[in-house]
Amino acid sequence: MAAIPPLTLRRETLPRPRGGLTGVVACSWLASAFRFCRDRHPAHSIDDEEPAGMRRPNPSHRRRGIATVLAAGGTVAALTALSLPAAAAPAAAGPRALPGSVPSWVHSARDLGATPAGNTVDFGVLLAMRNPAGAVATLQRVSDPHSAAYGRWLSSGQFRSQFAPAAADVSAAQRWLDAEGFTVSSTLPSGMYIKASGTVSQVHKAFGVSLRTYSYGGKRLRANTTPVQLPAGAPSAIRNVVGLDDSAFLKRPASGKLPGPPPGVRFGVQPCSNDYYAQKIATDKPPAYGKKQPYTVCGYGPQQLRAGYGVTPLVNRGIDGRGVTVAITDAYASPTMLFDAQTYNVVHNQRRFANGQYAEIRPKRFNVYNPADAQGWYGEETLDVESVHALAPGAKVLYVAGSDDGNGLDDAWSQTIDYHRADIITNSWSYGSENIPQSLVNFYDQFGLEAALTGITDNFSTGDSGDETSGGTKPGQKAVGLPASDPYMSGIGGTSVAIGKDGNWLWEHGWSSAYSVLAGGKWTPPPPGTYSSGSGGGTSKIFAQPFYQKGKVPAAISKYYGGRPARAIPDISMPGDPNTGMLIGETQAFPDGTYWDQYRIGGTSLSSPLMAGVIAVADQNAGHSIGFANPLYYDMLGKAAVHDQLPPAHPLAQVRTNYTNTVDASGGITTLLQTIDVQTTTIHTRPGYDDETGVGSPGGAAFFAYLKRVTTR
Repeated sequence: MAAIPPLTLRRETLPRPRGGLTGVVACSWLASAFRFCRDRHPAHSIDDEEPAGMRRPNPSHRRRGIATVLAAGGTVAALTALSLPAAAAPAAAGPRALPGSVPSWVHSARDLGATPAGNTVDFGVLLAMRNPAGAVATLQRVSDPHSAAYGRWLSSGQFRSQFAPAAADVSAAQRWLDAEGFTVSSTLPSGMYIKASGTVSQVHKAFGVSLRTYSYGGKRLRANTTPVQLPAGAPSAIRNVVGLDDSAFLKRPASGKLPGPPPGVRFGVQPCSNDYYAQKIATDKPPAYGKKQPYTVCGYGPQQLRAGYGVTPLVNRGIDGRGVTVAITDAYASPTMLFDAQTYNVVHNQRRFANGQYAEIRPKRFNVYNPADAQGWYGEETLDVESVHALAPGAKVLYVAGSDDGNGLDDAWSQTIDYHRADIITNSWSYGSENIPQSLVNFYDQFGLEAALTGITDNFSTGDSGDETSGGTKPGQKAVGLPASDPYMSGIGGTSVAIGKDGNWLWEHGWSSAYSVLAGGKWTPPPPGTYSSGSGGGTSKIFAQPFYQKGKVPAAISKYYGGRPARAIPDISMPGDPNTGMLIGETQAFPDGTYWDQYRIGGTSLSSPLMAGVIAVADQNAGHSIGFANPLYYDMLGKAAVHDQLPPAHPLAQVRTNYTNTVDASGGITTLLQTIDVQTTTIHTRPGYDDETGVGSPGGAAFFAYLKRVTTR
């Protein structure tokens, strides 16, 4: 563990924020121009709801829909569709086209000409699993809490011997790549993924595609215009080639060194309720819904969140996640991450990370195309580390850094699974849609299945844009985001929560926010105002309904697009509303200096690591890994183990105050009224499962008792 520098606290050293930043941006809360697929953004909101001019500068890595459109009928029937040769595969007799390998945006992009033949292309080759149907059947047996085989997760060795590609297939693929002139840089232990590189001309010769450079969405992007063709003689175990059209890596890195702290911001400033929900009423602001409304909380601290979700009694007994490892995957790595976390621990009177409790895995080199790209992820990383430790102060935290927010992040995630580096993985990033190349869909699906079979709990944020319809105004844009929509992942949604004076859970609703701005002494537009952001959710267009959702998800959701039932997300939820979010501390560059300060943050980027912390405590409490948790969550429906989220019986609102310039009051103050859990989109809270919060949120002591009772054999 790196040495911890001396704590030098300036300004805000109390557990109270200078502002209420809701995050960086969870899965696409900003205007559609900032939504993207291939280059993911962190899944948390940086004040998701601010009008233009009040948001944190948006890093350029949040790119717009660089993707391949997949048919609504579905190209991947998860749980049934992993189907490639079961034995050592001979060379293919003839050329084989790989479907879904042409990105759709090339047809509306401006062609800038052929990519230089000598340019280097980094890519990966995904090999097919053996006996995929057997793998899925095994997962159903070992993850069903009512099965006699429940909890018999496979070791990494068992997975490799039963379902990973045969050694002969892996060797054949490596030899073929070598024969084609490519440089093979690494192969994962399972043999499922081989990293390689070569020139553009070698790619053309081996895969039958010409790579061209395009201008699209203000960016220079590389892509192929015809499907990838595997020639006769290529091993038929090759399932996909990943990264030939990876637009994120077109430009050479400007630097291999990470930039310093990001520009400072402060959102949600005073007045706010310092200690608990509704502590301070906005008596100086106009009423809404017939009464004066409370100011938002300044941000919940670790003690409040632990108390609100029933973790405190367990922590007091030494059940705090010890013996459990939680991995966090993000792009890049904040240079002040450990210092920030240790400072936060001191300020909030909780245990600092002990020697060996926190570790990082970093690549040899970071691909920093623009300093803002990396800096935009720093807040996400800080949030992830501090929130996991807040809920599970005894768990080990392993930060796994991607070299960038493209293939590098994919590598960090897949390696964490294939090397089984953790019991739980939390991933606060998303594409914001399922419109990505088929090669990537298969990549996530295959490694997700490995994680599930080997007993890893793999959380993904579901996003911060609700159903992607802009509050129901654009129903044709309805979508869910990968990887959360893959059935082998746990899709974590967001809620709005009220925690009282004594740490008691008061109420909780789905996170779906609309805003009115105070102008001329009136709330404009009249409440509820304009939809801004909310928990990502809805129905998949490409994944069939998994076994654990059958009979649990209403047909109105699972059959939203007609035909067969489909996968729905989220699976379960934790706090995500930025206005009921968590305080975090981060080193930032303010106009008056660079120093550590606090702000409130939210988004499903908060929801996922909070849920990871809860499961870490549940693992220790049960005495074993909970593992693939989705079947357990759906078994909790109708039980006290979860809080069923319902719409508010009467309109529920609160007031937040922002610095207009995001830093201080010199640029003026903006006051907003948030209406909580508005029901204007195509997803709604309702009794039982809903596509805004899933099965609900953990129900405190009953949640932990259920997991211990049901999973103990």
